[in-house]
Amino acid sequence: MEPLKQLNEAMAYIEKELTREIDFQKVAQLACCSEYHFRRMFSFLSGMTLTEYIRYRRLTQAALELCRSNIKIINLAMEYGYDSPDAFTRAFHRFHGIPPKEARRNKAALKAVLPMTFQLTVKGGSDMDYRIIEKGAFNIIGLKKRIKLIYEGVNPEIQAMYDSLSEEDIQDLVMFSDMEPKGLLNASVNFDEGRAEGTELDHFIGVATTQDYMGKWDLYSVPASTWAVFTTVGPFPEALQTTWARIGAEWLPVSGYEITKGPELLWCDENEDFDSPHFQSEIWIPVIKKSKM
Repeated sequence: MEPLKQLNEAMAYIEKELTREIDFQKVAQLACCSEYHFRRMFSFLSGMTLTEYIRYRRLTQAALELCRSNIKIINLAMEYGYDSPDAFTRAFHRFHGIPPKEARRNKAALKAVLPMTFQLTVKGGSDMDYRIIEKGAFNIIGLKKRIKLIYEGVNPEIQAMYDSLSEEDIQDLVMFSDMEPKGLLNASVNFDEGRAEGTELDHFIGVATTQDYMGKWDLYSVPASTWAVFTTVGPFPEALQTTWARIGAEWLPVSGYEITKGPELLWCDENEDFDSPHFQSEIWIPVIKKSKM
């Protein structure tokens, strides 16, 4: 229960500081993890980015204050961190659907995002098959493209990347594969902040190798890292996306590890059909042990 208590202490601090500049190092300290991990955890558990949540909470509180007081809009804008009344009005209108002046009318329809807390929910007690691996530095070489993040279903941009590779291209890449995970893999890195759906990331289709490389393929150098490796079995991509959701909601809060910066890898068994109930894949996530603050 301690990780949940720490997360909720961090959320209580954010709520208290809505009308001030939030110290995200303080947030991370209360949650006993890095800021990077807290932001990732928050997105996993809430379905929105931390930045979005704070903006929505401030606009929710601003609307309440607007309706129950005679505060000037310029003062309200400054109170909730906006540089000008115009910037506040635009943000208010996007969120509530009406400008601030109209919000003071009787029975004006307004939106609200309530303060968030995290609770433990027990669901079935099904196993998660994972292992922790220490790995030295290596390279990823392959086809790279900046793509949009999609959480459900097949990503058409990744599918287009696969379609652009010939059999010769694939064989050329596989020749460099000399380490686990062996063979063709997917690597995602350089995510936009918050990892909201529709934001962008760099995606590789390639191989992991200990060899240096100079040639037609893109290269990404991966430092020595600890990896949490999750095995999932079931039709692609549904089983894989379910495992991702469980990693964020169930494993990370209690694992003693936090996600660190680096590529997230996906390896798939190419000898099995994607829609087979026996299709096997692995998710590789770079992690570090949580420090005790």
